[in-house]
Amino acid sequence: MDRIEVITSVERRRRWSAAEKARLVAAMDEPGAVVTEIARSAEVCASLLYRWRRELREACRTPAFVPVQVAPEASGEGAARAPHCEPPALSSPARSSITIAFGAEVRMTIEGAPDPSTLASVIGALTAPGRFR
Repeated sequence: MDRIEVITSVERRRRWSAAEKARLVAAMDEPGAVVTEIARSAEVCASLLYRWRRELREACRTPAFVPVQVAPEASGEGAARAPHCEPPALSSPARSSITIAFGAEVRMTIEGAPDPSTLASVIGALTAPGRFR
């Protein structure tokens, strides 16, 4: 045994800054990089590097657009049961509206030109898996 370490006090948990985590994760993506060697040099477990990479990717994952399908005006029993709100009288003929149907019974109408990021967030929230449990 070449090295002996004596711990005389309580070992504290290390804190890693976002920049340090990003640097180590970026090193993993370099050509020829060996994750175990990167982990050993930083004195962490390799699984922690994979966890940081997953967390950084999830933090960057913000949908810019949500898929939209344009369909003709629905007719039949499903459309008759769907809630329908008459839009207020428009003072200007240049204004437009968007009607989005979520299934047969839910409809959302947007007047004017909404901010694209707000619209994507609303549609994403309404179409999220498990939304109607």
